[in-house]
Amino acid sequence: MRLSAHDLVCVRGDRLVFADLDFHVDTGELLAIRGPNGAGKTSLLRSIAGLVQLAAGRIELADADPELTVAEQAHYLGHRDALKPSLSVAENLAFWARYLGSGGTQPAEALEAVGLASLAALPAGYLSAGQRRRLSVARLLAAYRPIWLLDEPTSTLDAAAQARLADIMRRHLAGGGLILAATHGQLGLDGTRELILGEAP
Repeated sequence: MRLSAHDLVCVRGDRLVFADLDFHVDTGELLAIRGPNGAGKTSLLRSIAGLVQLAAGRIELADADPELTVAEQAHYLGHRDALKPSLSVAENLAFWARYLGSGGTQPAEALEAVGLASLAALPAGYLSAGQRRRLSVARLLAAYRPIWLLDEPTSTLDAAAQARLADIMRRHLAGGGLILAATHGQLGLDGTRELILGEAP
């Protein structure tokens, strides 16, 4: 599988965010997207996820399911953790597993993988910021999609949780997935390639 971008141009309001952007990511690769605030890291991930319309350019996915769009084969983990506070941790994850489709890790196993198994019955509204982020990571596991688009995935995670996330990403890559991650920090994986976005206007 190869995700490639050609001559991408992104405009938000009247501001040119980035232009003439080209890159590719292959199966088993992690592409770290770096740059200052406002350089377009989030906009790029959201455009791949189908949430932001590009002004020009094209995104292509080779050697994948031709019946599905790129967005339908991708998980987007944004700044906000998508959960219902009144539902339990387990109920939140079960909802996303049903909504996004099966084929992933069983929800109980996904919660175990992110260290939330003991909190499965707790209403999600009681979770700390780091625990909410770990629940979002569990969503990546509970519904399989080969492309992970991660926006500051280590945000709010302590050192132990960051190590868990690195291991989860490593297993996803080894299983044939690919990852694009916007980050200011280190992700803890060897062999990471980088895409540097320019200074913000």
